[in-house]
Parts: sequence; structure tokens; C-alpha cells
Amino acid sequence: MPNSAPLGKPRATQEATRLALRDDAPFVEAAWLYYHEGLNQNDIAERMRISRASVVNYLNEARSRGWVRVHLDSDVFRGHRLAETLREAFGLAEALVVPDDPIDPTGASRVTRAAADWLPRLLEPGDRLGVSWGATVYQMAQQVPQLPVSDLTVIQLLGSRPAALGFAAEACTAMLAQKLGGQCINLHVPLILSDKTLRDALCNEPVVQRQLDALATCNKTVLACGTCDAEAHVVRTGILSAEEMALHRENGAQGVICARLIDAAGDPVVTEVEERMIGVSLDQMKGKEMSLLIAAGPGRARSARAALVGGYVTHLATSTRVAEQLLEMST
Repeated sequence: MPNSAPLGKPRATQEATRLALRDDAPFVEAAWLYYHEGLNQNDIAERMRISRASVVNYLNEARSRGWVRVHLDSDVFRGHRLAETLREAFGLAEALVVPDDPIDPTGASRVTRAAADWLPRLLEPGDRLGVSWGATVYQMAQQVPQLPVSDLTVIQLLGSRPAALGFAAEACTAMLAQKLGGQCINLHVPLILSDKTLRDALCNEPVVQRQLDALATCNKTVLACGTCDAEAHVVRTGILSAEEMALHRENGAQGVICARLIDAAGDPVVTEVEERMIGVSLDQMKGKEMSLLIAAGPGRARSARAALVGGYVTHLATSTRVAEQLLEMST
């Protein structure tokens, strides 16, 4: 007769009890010996009287549970020759340059990981961090370690807009607030309204006005500067059509910051949709105590340069390829 759960005790409950009683000591011991005492896997297997394959499984389990966080100190990348050259060329407070990944030609994953390790070190108790949106910011937010910052407020910089795979502004903001232990202030309005009258009326609602007032108090920001091609985030989310973007590109648009277009000098390229938009202005994005720009992937050098020249950035995280392209453009 097949095994069955005792009457009155569902199988799911039995499984939960089994997991709760499971002995985690072997996973902890293997992780301690490997990461703290520097033993190799063969030595750990001999010490614990288990197979090497079991050691590998224990270490993988410890990492999957989030007990182990491995990172390369961001100081390594900040001391890169290209980082110092970038800092001097664009008047940055600091720059971080990671080597290109020979397997991943976009280089985005390495840059977002390095930026994720760097961001908590750029924050202090009492900071008000404004958060942009998009794939780059979302991927960075996913990788930020659980490092609470005392009295931190994390603020959504632009209204909501449907976006694929959680790249929406509210998702980026909420994830960073959770990772950094901060209070989350979302902007609970659509990014684009159907007409300006409706937009103005909504902005005058007391609850929305309080959220916009909070947005204006950010002393630090984290952002990406999008491209102005047919694959731009503002095109894929339907804010601008590919034809409209092509026209703005002909008129000098080279980058996108929080759904607003800028030219090569970082000046606004005004679109029709802006009068119906709710979110941070380009002027509000300037003059921050710290503004971390994450620039990764093909075609990002041109838009990143526009953001740098326009005064929207104090700290830059990028890859070797993008760094070299930025410096070529500045000569």
C-alpha cells in the first residue's frame, strides 16, 4: 500500500514540518570552512567526512539561501586607469569601470553588478534617494545586497507606465527600498495622461502633491540614460512612436532621462507628450549631492555623454568599451 499522510495532517503540513526540522549545520559548516578558513573542497570533504560532491552541493545551497554574498570590492574598479581619466575628463566625483565580458557583448550584467555593490557605499543615514526606471536600473536593483541604511527614503522619480519584466518605475523603487531597508514613496499616478487639463488637475490633488513635493527633496539619484533609437525604452513602452523618435533624433535628441529627451549638450528636446507627463523635471535632476549613472551596453556612450555634459551625473559606473568610446568623443 502506498505511503499516505496521517488523517488530519495534510501532506503540505508534513513537508513544512520536515523542512523546519532539517539540520542546517552541514551547510553552515561547509560555508564557514570554505569562505572563512580558506579550505579547498577536498580539505572540507576530508574534515567533514563527506564526498567532494556533497561539499559542492552544500556550498551551492548556502549561496542559494542568501547566506553567502561574494563581491569584488568596487575600489578595484574605481582605481582603474580609465576611471581616473573619465573622472578628470567629465569633472566627476568618482567613476567605476569594469572589464568587458568576452561572453556577454553587452557588458550590462557586469556593470549592473558592480553598481549594485557600489550604491550602498554612496548612501548615508537620512538620504533621500530618487530612482529612475528601465532594464538597467531594475537589473542593478535586483543585485543590490541586503544592507539597510538608517533613515533612508527611496522615492519614485516618474509616474507609472506598463513595462516588460518589472522594469516599471514603481518596481525599481520598491525593490531598492526593500534591499536598503528604506521607506518607499511611490508616485501613484500614470506617467502620461490623455490631456494637460487632466494632468494638471491630478497634480493638484493633495495626495499627489505630497508625493511630488517628496520627489523634489531627493539629494541623491540613481539613473540610466536611454538611447534614442527604435529600441529605446520610451518607444517600447509606447510613450513615443518609432517615427516620432526618429524625428526628434533628427532634431538633435541623443539621450533619455526619466522619459525626457536631451541633446548632445544635455539640454531638453521638448516633446508634445511632456505637457501631459507627471514626473521629475530635467532641472530637478541636476545639482544633486550624488547622481549615479549606470551606462552599459552597445550604443550607450552617446547618450551617457549627453548626461555627463549636461550636469546630471556625479558618479559613473560603466564598462571598458563604453569608457573608451566616451573618451574618444571628448577629444
